[in-house]
Amino acid sequence: MNVDGKHFRTIWMNENDERIIEIIDQRHLPHRFVIEQLTTVDQVAVAIKDMHVRGAGLIGATAGYGMYVAALTTETNVSGAKFMEQMAVDGEKLKATRPTAVNLQWAVERQLAAMAAAGDDLSAKIAAAKQTAIDIADEDSDWCRRIGEHGVAIIEEISKAKNGDTVNILTHCNAGWLAFVDYGSATAPMYAAHDKGIKIHVWVDETRPRNQGARLTAWELGQHGVPHTVIADNVGGHLMQHGQVDMVITGTDRTTYTGDVGNKIGTYLKALAANDNGVPFYTALPSSTFDWTMRDGVKEVPIEQRDATEVRTIQGLHEGEIKQVLLTPQDSPAANYAFDITPARLVTGLITERGICDASEDSILGLYPEKK
Repeated sequence: MNVDGKHFRTIWMNENDERIIEIIDQRHLPHRFVIEQLTTVDQVAVAIKDMHVRGAGLIGATAGYGMYVAALTTETNVSGAKFMEQMAVDGEKLKATRPTAVNLQWAVERQLAAMAAAGDDLSAKIAAAKQTAIDIADEDSDWCRRIGEHGVAIIEEISKAKNGDTVNILTHCNAGWLAFVDYGSATAPMYAAHDKGIKIHVWVDETRPRNQGARLTAWELGQHGVPHTVIADNVGGHLMQHGQVDMVITGTDRTTYTGDVGNKIGTYLKALAANDNGVPFYTALPSSTFDWTMRDGVKEVPIEQRDATEVRTIQGLHEGEIKQVLLTPQDSPAANYAFDITPARLVTGLITERGICDASEDSILGLYPEKK
C-alpha cells in the first residue's frame, strides 16, 4: 500500500535497530499519519488492546512481533526452562487483549512452538522468534495478495454482465491494508480490479462506534485512487433495494470451519439485507482466520464487549485538533458489543488465499484437506 506515493506495511522492524518494532498508530487516522515504536511486550499488548493496531491479520502479525520482543527482553532475566515459562506468561498476556480475533491466539501458539523446537540455546530461541515473526507478516501479505487474485474474478464476471459498467461494492468496517500487513482481505479484490482497469465504486459503511469505515477504509481507498462514497451504517439496505449494490465483501475476525462468519458488529444486518435483495455476500479471509475447532459461531465465538465510551462519544478533527465529544446524555448507559456472527446460510462464498469456496464444512475442508 502506498501513502502519499511511498510504500508502507502496517508493521515492520526498525531498519536501524531490529529490537524496535514500528507500527502505524491507527488511532490518529485519517487526519494524522503517526508511526509508533514498540520495545516491550507490555507496549505491544496496549497497542493491540487499545487499537493502535486492529484487524485480524494485523493483530496476528503484531502478536508475532510481540512474542519476539518478549523473547528479547526476557533473555537477560531468565535462562533455561524458565525462559519458556516466561514466554507462556507473555503469550497469555497478549491473547487476553482481544478475545474474538483468532489470529491472535494462532500467532502466539505458533511462536511458542517455534521457540520450543529451537532447542535449549537462548540465542537460537530468539532467532526462531524473530524469523517466525517475519514469516507471519510475510505470509499475511502474500495471502492477502492471493485473495485479491482470486476475488477479482468475481468482480470481472459482474463487470462483464454489466457490459463494463461500474461495479458497486459495499463493504463494512475496515478489512483493508490497515487491517493486515499489506493489501487487505476484503479490499484486495477491489485494488486488483481497480489496477486492471475495471470500473468499480465502493460504498463504505461508516461502521460505528469506532468509525473504521469512515476513518480508515475511506482513507486507504482514497490513497489508492479507488472511487468510493461513505454512507451511514443503515443506508446499505436502501441501496440494495434500489439495485445500487452489486456485491458485498467483508472481512472477518474469526470464521468457523462450518462457515459462520464473526465480524465487526453490523455485518449480520448487512448479510440479511443482501439475502433479502438477492445481492451476493462474500467474506474474504486468509486461512489464519479460520477457527478449526468451533462448529457453531453464534454459540461458541467469544464476542468482545468494549468500553461504553466508544459508543457515547465520537472523535474527529476540529480547528486543526483531534477532539472527542459526547453524543449521549451524560448519565445514559451504553452497551458496546464489538462483533456479531453471520450464519453460513447467508454467506455466498469465502474468498481465501487458496481460492473461493462455499461457506460450508465440506467446501472449506475441500480447500484445506489437512485440517480434516
